[in-house]
Amino acid sequence: MQTTTTDTALVERVQRGDHHAFAELVRRHDRGLRALATRLLQSPERVDDALQESYLKAFRRIGTFRRDATVATWLYRITYNTCLDELRRRPSAAVPDAELDRPTPERGPAERAVARLEAADMLGRLTPEVRATVVVVHGYGYDYADASRILGVPVGTVASRLHRARRRVERVDAHAA
Repeated sequence: MQTTTTDTALVERVQRGDHHAFAELVRRHDRGLRALATRLLQSPERVDDALQESYLKAFRRIGTFRRDATVATWLYRITYNTCLDELRRRPSAAVPDAELDRPTPERGPAERAVARLEAADMLGRLTPEVRATVVVVHGYGYDYADASRILGVPVGTVASRLHRARRRVERVDAHAA
């Protein structure tokens, strides 16, 4: 019977010098971190560069991991900050990929395609900080407290950003009606 090692146990192994344990952490979390970076940066080259930088930062800082958040939250925070730094260096006007739309089974292919395009358009109208908040809470399902840790802002700011995003959607819907 195979035992799954926890993220915290892997961190402890990395802190003792086990580089293979760090590779396992990256394998476990790469897909989600890559999705976050893709939604923020919209360029495969920029995503790869940001993730490489994020993983290097995480490796260098692993000795300072305090366990006051989950390892996943800590990695998302590093990746989020790295992506924001990249956006500040080289702003992007691209519209993000809209995988947040989870169509219901009764929708046909045309309705699903339209919904994805509308979601991409909505996300593209948001600032990177608000967009990331929507992705972390609604896309990944983190609660406000974890989103607060990932994004490095108070819980109230998470709520405020989500409120702004909802108001933006309501304004666009009102103009479309």
